[in-house]
Amino acid sequence: MSSNLIINKEYDVLIVEDEPILAMAMKLKLKKFGLNVSNIATSPNDAILYAQNNYPDLAIVDINLNSSKTGIEVANYLWKNFNIPIIFLTSYYNDKILSEAMEAEPYAYLIKPCRNEELKVAINTAMHKHQYFFKNKKVFKNKENDFLYLKENIKYNKTTCELFIDDNIIKLTKNEKKLFYILTKEAGKVINFDTIFNFIWREDVYDLS
Repeated sequence: MSSNLIINKEYDVLIVEDEPILAMAMKLKLKKFGLNVSNIATSPNDAILYAQNNYPDLAIVDINLNSSKTGIEVANYLWKNFNIPIIFLTSYYNDKILSEAMEAEPYAYLIKPCRNEELKVAINTAMHKHQYFFKNKKVFKNKENDFLYLKENIKYNKTTCELFIDDNIIKLTKNEKKLFYILTKEAGKVINFDTIFNFIWREDVYDLS
């Protein structure tokens, strides 16, 4: 690897690729470069949800995802909402696709199969151009870290205990607020039913007794 590359294991890369074999091949390639692949998203919604909750440093996005949403739409969302730098991969090319892809302001547009050196140069360029944002990513995170995204248009504010759908506040009952609190306190952790029951209804149980 060229010594002037700034590739660093601290940078997290999101791979958006619907072909699992190709995605794993890309992951292995990036790991050899010294990068950390934080996630492989095989669908547009998975990619958006992951980015909303984890803020990767870089996204390598396949344009054709065999879904109602294209990789271009995913990239547009990641760039406009989180300023995540984008590198596009595609197996075919024409002027129309290129024009649409440019709206996401990608740092590179690579034709598959791309050579290792081409990929290295693209990543190196993206990191150099976006270095200021990489250094200050925590500032952006701190503005958003109160929110846990449940779907693309549904988010929960852990500080204010408010649920938003399409940026509209949904009124929650007292018990619903308790349920969201215990489930989001340690997101990703499995909570058993007894713990949930005792946390939400313990006061009512005491009253009944």
